Amino acid sequence: MNMYVSNLDFQVKEEDLRQLFAQFGEVTSVKVIKDRETGRSRGFGFVEMSSDEAANNAITSLNNKELSGRAISVSQAKEREDRPRRSLW
Repeated sequence: MNMYVSNLDFQVKEEDLRQLFAQFGEVTSVKVIKDRETGRSRGFGFVEMSSDEAANNAITSLNNKELSGRAISVSQAKEREDRPRRSLW
């Protein structure tokens, strides 16, 4: 199951999220989304776990918990909608 994690402190790294979620089961991937131009975290990311049970336990346990001084939000990720590309003109 893929989870959406938001309200992250800009200093939180992918390894920080991996360690946090690993308490609940096998983490298969972690991605903190970064700004293309600055390379700085955008304050959200995605964590994927191998089992739905582990992911649901992580959601229940970690949603609204404090990480680096901020209450993070954890929920099941929704499928990305196909959006038309923005024109530069």
